[in-house]
Amino acid sequence: MAKIKLKNISTQQIDKSKKEEVKLENTKLIAEIIELQRKMNAQSKYALLIIFQGMDASGKDGAVRRTLSGINPNGISVKSFKKPTDEEFAHDFLWRVHPHTPAKGMIQVFNRSHYEDILVPSVYGVLPKETINQRFDLINNFERQIESNNTTILKFYLHTSKDEQYKRLTERIEIKEKHWKHKDGDWETREHWDEFQTVYETIFEKCSQPEWTIVPADKNWEKVNVVAKTILKALQKMDLNWPDLESEKFGKK
Repeated sequence: MAKIKLKNISTQQIDKSKKEEVKLENTKLIAEIIELQRKMNAQSKYALLIIFQGMDASGKDGAVRRTLSGINPNGISVKSFKKPTDEEFAHDFLWRVHPHTPAKGMIQVFNRSHYEDILVPSVYGVLPKETINQRFDLINNFERQIESNNTTILKFYLHTSKDEQYKRLTERIEIKEKHWKHKDGDWETREHWDEFQTVYETIFEKCSQPEWTIVPADKNWEKVNVVAKTILKALQKMDLNWPDLESEKFGKK
């Protein structure tokens, strides 16, 4: 697999003239996802872990909301991994992650994930390179362990341009309804844009199984389209069926 270079990948790939056509397709894709998830939840044989990563304001919350909000809440859970608490920091870095892996029948979403424990320490140099390299191996083993339990892992990197990020961060200051999204730290992180991009490219290379989907994310409708298609394809690969009736009174049908 050729090494991914983010600067060579467009952050918008579908012509804007197809916007309405794509949005209509998105509605159909999401309806199919909802139906297959109902079967997966009832059957309780397979699980799905969806990982969203991306720069600040890349639209991770929106990807979850627009693509998965129609799913029965009993069958989905969303977890965001932020700066470790003192208790979490006292354990190995995957200690806080493992309890949130999906049970069979469930979709688990990580809005930021264990990859943050490589990104931030790498960019800010708070851990030695030897420790970072060890974490790549530990993550690969961790994800293989999850997959061994009939769990499919989908990893999405939401790929936005630096100009689009500036626009979105500025909106969080200027538009009252978006004030709650604003964090001063996002602007500080933006100053390390190139370093974060480089670390992401290393992650794509060293943690490539399962492979990453690089999602053009400057336009929400295109982002949803790529994410929904990938999720639907994963569900269609599972042998999903409504379970047979099992009853002491009515027998098994």
